[in-house]
Amino acid sequence: MIIVLKPGTTDREKEHILEKIKEAGLTPNILEGQERTVIAVIGDERALQKQPITALPGVEKALPILSPYKLVSREFKKENTVVDVNGVKVGGNKMVLMAGPCSVEKKDLLTSIAEDIKVAGAQILRGGAFKPRTSPYSFQGLGEEGLEYLSEARKKTGLPIITEIMDPRDMPMMMKHADIIQIGARNMQNFRLLAEVGAHNKPVMLKRGLSATIKEFLLSAEYIMSAGNAQVILCERGIRTFETQTRNTLDLSAIPVIKQLTHLPVIVDPSHAVGKTYLVAPMARAAVAAGADGLMIEVHSFPEEAYCDGDQALLPKDFKTLVAELRLIAKAVGREL
Repeated sequence: MIIVLKPGTTDREKEHILEKIKEAGLTPNILEGQERTVIAVIGDERALQKQPITALPGVEKALPILSPYKLVSREFKKENTVVDVNGVKVGGNKMVLMAGPCSVEKKDLLTSIAEDIKVAGAQILRGGAFKPRTSPYSFQGLGEEGLEYLSEARKKTGLPIITEIMDPRDMPMMMKHADIIQIGARNMQNFRLLAEVGAHNKPVMLKRGLSATIKEFLLSAEYIMSAGNAQVILCERGIRTFETQTRNTLDLSAIPVIKQLTHLPVIVDPSHAVGKTYLVAPMARAAVAAGADGLMIEVHSFPEEAYCDGDQALLPKDFKTLVAELRLIAKAVGREL
């Protein structure tokens, strides 16, 4: 349910409304809009039937939210959410570029890549300190040492960092080092992990699961927001289909569909979607044209020596060329880059 408050509702009246909602065993989430203040009520709304909420002073009307995801939906919030990451705005008219190696390998190499992508136009450095791998014998990441390398690269370049969490027990390390916490595709429905990142005030980027429907994707985002964290970014990274020519199938139609259903920003990861270097640029260009709020692209100075996913990483010089092309497309669709 969404409760719309009357213009000029006093703070005392707001507090009284919130108290009544809590007394009914429900959870209120207040949103101060430009023209109206609304309260999203989470829980079994039948608990409010004993006392109609519209009878309370300050309430203009109460509307049901029909979609299964409440806080994520456009019904709850009409305006686009903009997530502020240390001054970098994700979700506004200016698109955001996240770039860097799939995994953190060596400190000097990471810093060098960070400097290159910054010059090219990237605003956020990506790099995995913990790597979820299909095989237990593959490189699993450097762990906390990798997080320290990322922090050092941020200190030298000024770029905020995004890195993946795999275990709720690692939240203290993430809070110390990361600017954006990434939930990977394999953990999209790890509900314990979603609740944990939702309980902290830190931007989260949630990747779509390998075989997840858009509804399942948005319900996972709802887990994070219902725990109290409204700083959620969605990431389309391709889904598993019968096609084997690419690593996954990039669902570009998901961009406009998700943006119609939700107010959250949508990032596209063409690198993991296609899995082949020569396909990354075409899909990145297409994602911008389709309305993505940003891109996450793998960049490595020596792809042939990369510990993982070198076959989908761009060289820094190729990334710089791509950014110049993306700026032209962004301008053509009324965006900035």
